[in-house]
Amino acid sequence: MADTARTAPLRSPLAHAADRLAAATRTSGGAIRLAELPFLTQINVRLDPKGAAADAVGAALGLHLPVEPDTVVRAGELTALWLGPEEWLVVGPPGGQRDVEGRIREAAGDEPVSVVDVSAQRTTLLVTGPRARDLLAHGCSLDLHPRVFGPGRCAQTTLGRTQVVLVARDDPGAGFWVLVRSSFADYLTQWLLDAAVEWTA
Repeated sequence: MADTARTAPLRSPLAHAADRLAAATRTSGGAIRLAELPFLTQINVRLDPKGAAADAVGAALGLHLPVEPDTVVRAGELTALWLGPEEWLVVGPPGGQRDVEGRIREAAGDEPVSVVDVSAQRTTLLVTGPRARDLLAHGCSLDLHPRVFGPGRCAQTTLGRTQVVLVARDDPGAGFWVLVRSSFADYLTQWLLDAAVEWTA
């Protein structure tokens, strides 16, 4: 029987836009940098933050799940984003889905926990550079001033009328992650490119 498994390489939602993102980065003269970070591991976790599973899962991942609203905890290659009182998104390098999911399930044991691989649901845009905050502020109602939305903060919000998870990276120079549903990624990319024309024209 012939092997009918797909062997074609994965194609990211924004592979076709890579040249346009790179061109905007070049023509901005260093003001902004736009790029896709495709295929990041993204595991949605729901559990009782006061239950036994929370400490066990945190130990298995090598980090404490953040309990302060809209905060981020990073350890090694993993980043945990607070999405709600009992919900987190654990983000890691591409290809780590099974490992991260397995570690969480094993650590939780018989404790009630929901673990869902949502890696294919979203892609991630990297927005960095001295004018990154200005660019995002064009279409986001959040106060993005560093005193309010500085390193280690995250939020579920809208950007250019698109629902996203916005993450201020742990170093000011590292800019922002914009996690967007794959089906809206092309629209948001075009919005960012249009908004960036002030620095790329």
